Amino acid sequence: MTMQERYVSELGPDDRAAFFQRDAGIESIRSDVREIVDRVREEGDVAVREFTERFDDVSVGNLEITDECGRAYDALEDDLLEAIETAVANVEEFHEAQLPEDWRESFAPGRELGRRFRPIDRVGVYVPGGNAAYPSSAIMGIVPAVVAGVEHVSVVTPPADQLNPVTLAAIHAAGADAVYSVGGAQGIAALAYGTESVTRAQKIVGPGNRWVTAAKAEVRGDVAIDFLAGPSEVLVVADDTADPELIASELIAQAEHDPNASVVAITDDEETGSKIVEALTDQTSEREREETIRAALSNDASGVLVARSMSEAILFAESYAPEHLSVIADDDEAVLERIDSAGSVFLGPATPVAAGDYASGTNHVLPTNGGARVTGGLSVETFLRSTTVQRLSESGLEDLGDTIMTLATAEGLEGHAASVRKRLDRD
Repeated sequence: MTMQERYVSELGPDDRAAFFQRDAGIESIRSDVREIVDRVREEGDVAVREFTERFDDVSVGNLEITDECGRAYDALEDDLLEAIETAVANVEEFHEAQLPEDWRESFAPGRELGRRFRPIDRVGVYVPGGNAAYPSSAIMGIVPAVVAGVEHVSVVTPPADQLNPVTLAAIHAAGADAVYSVGGAQGIAALAYGTESVTRAQKIVGPGNRWVTAAKAEVRGDVAIDFLAGPSEVLVVADDTADPELIASELIAQAEHDPNASVVAITDDEETGSKIVEALTDQTSEREREETIRAALSNDASGVLVARSMSEAILFAESYAPEHLSVIADDDEAVLERIDSAGSVFLGPATPVAAGDYASGTNHVLPTNGGARVTGGLSVETFLRSTTVQRLSESGLEDLGDTIMTLATAEGLEGHAASVRKRLDRD
């Protein structure tokens, strides 16, 4: 791995495109995914089992494994169980604080308006798995839905000859109602359209590989989704007070997710930039996933950048709109105040992104590819629908009557105007 710091002012159009035009990389597989989705929609469990055997090399009998999750929870070692329960409790506490209250107020005599919130009935959560362990993704997807009051939370997770017991236990602890051993595009299709075994969802959430993401893009419109997420991202904004060793460890932590991860540090201090590069070189060889880390650090969307000023660094951060934003600076609050677009923010040297990934309480299912410019991460609101409510008295309608009838007539909607005249006895 050969890396050196680069200057923001010297980035060319291609360099900037690599940083600012990231995508989920799904277009090349959309046609293959469409075939999978169509087959599952038409053939149900038969297609699910066929694709599971083809892609996962596992023959699945009973797709539902809800009871197996309960048994994994009961058999889990005490230290793992305690960690899961602590994470669940913290995520619950943070998301309970997000619950909105119904309200209704008088905006004028005789005009009462309000808003109420109700949970979606059926939600599907994708939990990456198979032989790997992703208990944190189970917690982040399921807990907000449960807190929101969703009536039925279904989970799909990839099959394996031996499913990871930690992931299964976390699914149980988080409160899923039904769990199915099916992953990939076929898992998303099963949730979107339902099968003989899998309950159809009204909304699908959760991270996955590009096949999962492409399937979410394919079914969007027939079912609601959270967003289309690509590989993991982190942007660290630092000044000369930051410890380069900590910054390097933050970049490496996200780089170990995926060779296509985008990991960036930007600083207004040239010496700090040089030391970050040195620390990356030293630390990478110490990590178990060294090959993946090196690939991520070497891709065009990663790098250590030196800005001419903190203002230039902040402008870069705002344009980048990262999934994870770490701010390690003398006045981190002042830096944050000037950045609006970020999925989740981590302030100060004692706040690693890993805290939010696992147990601080915030959600780690976050927008990537610049999605933070227009949306936030998974939250209680993801699983709620809102309804406006209004009540007019006769005098309240009298006050609004001329306004309503004038505008309705201007739009050529005479029936709208008539519906008011009838109530006001003006016919």
